[in-house]
Amino acid sequence: MLKVELHAHTADDPVDRIPHTTLDLIDRAADLGYDALAITLHEKQLDLARFAPYAAERGLVLIPGVERTIEGKHVLLLNFASGAEQVETFSDLARLKAAQPGLVVAPHPYFPVSVCLRGDLDRYAGLFDAVEMNAMFTRTLDFNQRAERWARRHGKPLVGNCDVHRLWQLGPTYSLVDAPRDAAAICAAIAAGRVRVESEPMSWMNVARVLGVMVVSEAEPRFLKNRFDRKTGRQRSYREALSFPRTTSQPNVSALAPSRTPRA
Repeated sequence: MLKVELHAHTADDPVDRIPHTTLDLIDRAADLGYDALAITLHEKQLDLARFAPYAAERGLVLIPGVERTIEGKHVLLLNFASGAEQVETFSDLARLKAAQPGLVVAPHPYFPVSVCLRGDLDRYAGLFDAVEMNAMFTRTLDFNQRAERWARRHGKPLVGNCDVHRLWQLGPTYSLVDAPRDAAAICAAIAAGRVRVESEPMSWMNVARVLGVMVVSEAEPRFLKNRFDRKTGRQRSYREALSFPRTTSQPNVSALAPSRTPRA
């Protein structure tokens, strides 16, 4: 069984401010005994070619991926050869899945944040191969429970992820996958259900640390983070998002919006 993390960000992320480099993340994952790691920047799929040899030396398989905003909702697209960065609608996602193999994961789908899938997970259930059990939960508050029920009802596997934005977040929740040490084989095994989740609740102290990270590092206003334009059916560029009409009510630029969902 391979120890796997499928949701992690690094300093190459174009949206969130992340202090650690990709090499830092590889070192941390290797130190914790991981066998495979997906790097899932927001909106951008990192070219892993220059990191793969170093990761292999540390005993890690790297899985290409991206946390893509699709119609305003976060979706993990893993191990697609091309085209993942161009997906803007769920129709685009359906075409991508029909054209090539890859793994589609619903990250933190029922956390109380606007970028979480919630009802869209039901509407587009057939597009998802697995559902994330996110590491941010406590013994008394767990937004994963609804995701677990959804997965059982739809016959979808759960994967354990830490949604890593700081190195210390990696570790308490992970997947064990019955697969050879190969990115495509790992994704296929997960889709086939040959995976189980290992997890332990987060302390309230660490919950506070995560919330602090969100407040400090994610100062980008909500109207820039959630740029899907439902009228045109595409993502607005940052330039377009900034040029909101001056004659109508303007967004509160000082408002902070987390890119993922806390579970307090």
